[in-house]
Parts: sequence; C-alpha cells; structure tokens
Amino acid sequence: MQINIGNIDRLIRIVIGLVLLSLPFWLDTPWRWLGLIGVMPLVTGLAGRCPGYRLLGRNTCSSHKPE
Repeated sequence: MQINIGNIDRLIRIVIGLVLLSLPFWLDTPWRWLGLIGVMPLVTGLAGRCPGYRLLGRNTCSSHKPE
C-alpha cells in the first residue's frame, strides 16, 4: 500500500493518538479505556498509510500522488 498521508496529517494523527492513549492515566472514570482508540491514529500516523483513505480514494500526501 502506498503512502497516502501527508506530513501535517501524520503529525496531527500522532498527537491525537498520544493524547488519547494518555487518557487512561489521567481519568478515573470507566470511560478512560476509550483512550485506547488512540492506537489507530497513532499507527496510521507513524506508518503514513491509512486504509480508510485508500477506500475513499483520498490522498493528502503531495509527493505520492496516484498516477
């Protein structure tokens, strides 16, 4: 699968992923485990590939445009 996430999009995903993953450490409610959702944006941000973008035909990476 080609890289389809641009640098700004990757940075935003990594930051959001890290913030969500930190929620279980900061919250004392049963909802704190929803922070584990942060795994997905973190992994897609680090890998630079998003299966959802591929299904939708979206590409935010300027240097890897489909031909």
